[in-house]
Amino acid sequence: MTDFSTIYKLSLVALWCFIHASSCSCPLLECWFVQEKKGRGGGLTGATTQEKTLLHIRKDEHDDSAESSRAPSDINPDRIYVITDPAEALCHRSFNPPRGSIKKPQCEVNPFLPQPSSLAWVHSLTEKAFSPVYLQADWFSASFQGVDEQRGVSTITRAPSGTKQHSVILSLTSRTMSAQARLGEPVTLDCSFWADPLSPLSEMGFAVEWRYKFRGDGRLVLAYDGKTDRLADTVEEGATLDFEAVHQRGNASLTLQEAKVRHSGTYICSVYLPYLLAQVAMELEVVEPPSLSIHPSPLPLAVPGQVLNIQCEASGFVPLPVDLSWEFKGADGKTRSLGPASMSGHRQAWDGTFSQSTRLQLDTSKLDLGRGGELTCVAAHRGGTRRASVTLSVIGFSSPSIEDSMAMVGVALVLYGLIKFASWTFTSSGSDETTKPDKDK
Repeated sequence: MTDFSTIYKLSLVALWCFIHASSCSCPLLECWFVQEKKGRGGGLTGATTQEKTLLHIRKDEHDDSAESSRAPSDINPDRIYVITDPAEALCHRSFNPPRGSIKKPQCEVNPFLPQPSSLAWVHSLTEKAFSPVYLQADWFSASFQGVDEQRGVSTITRAPSGTKQHSVILSLTSRTMSAQARLGEPVTLDCSFWADPLSPLSEMGFAVEWRYKFRGDGRLVLAYDGKTDRLADTVEEGATLDFEAVHQRGNASLTLQEAKVRHSGTYICSVYLPYLLAQVAMELEVVEPPSLSIHPSPLPLAVPGQVLNIQCEASGFVPLPVDLSWEFKGADGKTRSLGPASMSGHRQAWDGTFSQSTRLQLDTSKLDLGRGGELTCVAAHRGGTRRASVTLSVIGFSSPSIEDSMAMVGVALVLYGLIKFASWTFTSSGSDETTKPDKDK
């Protein structure tokens, strides 16, 4: 029994180790190496070229297990690189799907040229001249998107000139590549960074910048110089960073205290080291379902053959479009569609939200509405489905229901009883008046 217990425990430990090792294993990534062709004269830039490339990801430079794997035959050996990532940002399971999986992570590698930035909030990082010896190397920038489409990583890597052994010097990670927020609610866009502590660049400070772009329109949301602990003059109202978390954990996430319609768009998180820049872009969509109102409410009593004009207005929603329809639920409990109704054009309010209405002409002579029921306006929107209902009552219809027939029989019986009682009372009083004179004689 003791032996069995020991074997059982050892099996569990071995299973845990296997699962842990599998979940923490670094991937072998097939990417595209993209670079521009040389100019064709006159300062013109040629088209870009794309080549398949293979990246062996490892946690430390002593791990040679990945290099032993066989490379695909369609990849040029000159485009096979080993990337050492001590932060393990690229070892996440989102970049290492199960074997045979249809979904693959997306990856692009580009040559990178280190250079100082001209931005005011980055200038302090390169105020002093820096020895170019460290910068004389092969530099790559790379962007990765996981199979869950929510995790994105951007890296700047360095390799001694002429070698293929790259090390991550700066990496950015976001877990909100696409996010949704309700109108008026707070929303946080995730962005964290890691800088190689062994690199001389990491000792010279950092800067964080958030920018917004939408349909060609762009603006600076927030910029922070971590070296001098200063914010840029241009800061969007309600946009904040946790400065303590930025310095202690590299958490550069942006928080918008109150989501508004104008916040929908692309946000770019940028982190600067001296001469280096890494960026990750994410999408934010502000979604608000419509509020519904029906006019007139309550509905007037209807008679067979009457046409009622009923309007349903959807207001305060974003984004477009909204699908408005009508349903009717009769006394039998069955619900049916009333078909299409006329739609108005959409209107935009001062706060950027939209409104739209639908008008229903309810012809009681053409529809079998019985004694009436519940009329419902249905709005199908990206933010969810909304409903508003009113009661419809139809009077004077020609074919009474069973309940009405029973009610009329009951009323007839009551009236008959009242008539009989009145007749009996009248007859009794008349007979008393007739017999009274005889007693006087």
